Amino acid sequence: MTDLPPIRDVIKRHGLAATKALGQNFLLDEQLLARIAAVPGDLAGAQVLEVGPGPGGLTRALLRAGAKVTAIEMDRRCLPALEELGEAFPGQLTVIEGDALKLDHNALMNGEPFHVLSNLPYNVGTALFVRWLSGEAWPPQASGRWQSLTLMFQREVADRIVASAGDDAYGRLAVLAQWRADSSLAMKVHRSAFTPPPKVMSAIVHVRPAPMPEGVSARMLERLTEAAFGQRRKMLRQSLKGVPGALDALASLGIDETRRAETVSVAEFVAVAKALT
Repeated sequence: MTDLPPIRDVIKRHGLAATKALGQNFLLDEQLLARIAAVPGDLAGAQVLEVGPGPGGLTRALLRAGAKVTAIEMDRRCLPALEELGEAFPGQLTVIEGDALKLDHNALMNGEPFHVLSNLPYNVGTALFVRWLSGEAWPPQASGRWQSLTLMFQREVADRIVASAGDDAYGRLAVLAQWRADSSLAMKVHRSAFTPPPKVMSAIVHVRPAPMPEGVSARMLERLTEAAFGQRRKMLRQSLKGVPGALDALASLGIDETRRAETVSVAEFVAVAKALT
């Protein structure tokens, strides 16, 4: 299992030039990949969902860690390389050809709790992240869903996920990632680690579910933040006027309606959503 060919050789042998249209940038450093696979802790025997494995760099690190990996790949060119990897780790790898945005991940994992680890394709990363964070059912592992998310993003997106109120990067993504989850920046990844090197730096974000505040509708919070940050340079009295009851909720909570969304903390957004739920 340890004498696999270098990832660079696998890419060359299968003609797997990264495709910009699919947001592909391949990681080749196996020590770095092993560090990423170790972020969520011991994965021996654990179910893992990986989106966009490409030639299988992170996949092999997960398999070596003892994980049972379900990988979703829409680039048919990569399937032979992943098939070879499955043969090297019998019974540990299942490859699904398809678009991760169109698939039911919980059904793919047979209702079992799972971890998500992925060097996400840049063009679908944020959409998938928001999807994993959405929904009323919480904590997700209680309903056969994800237990942790360990995801590669462009550095600017990672900063938006972990930002605090008042930071330049603070916005809707930070609220969704923090109001009922613990989100942290696990490591930074230099652009030179990729083939081809992207124009921007990257970072690994790690997310674990946290207790959900009582009496708050996730849909209401999503609607509230969508309105507030959809017009982030406007005062709350303008951006939230289309949300019934929002301005009254601000007044009852003592939140000045002349503030702008980027100054409103996660806890304050949750309080407003609770008042409206």
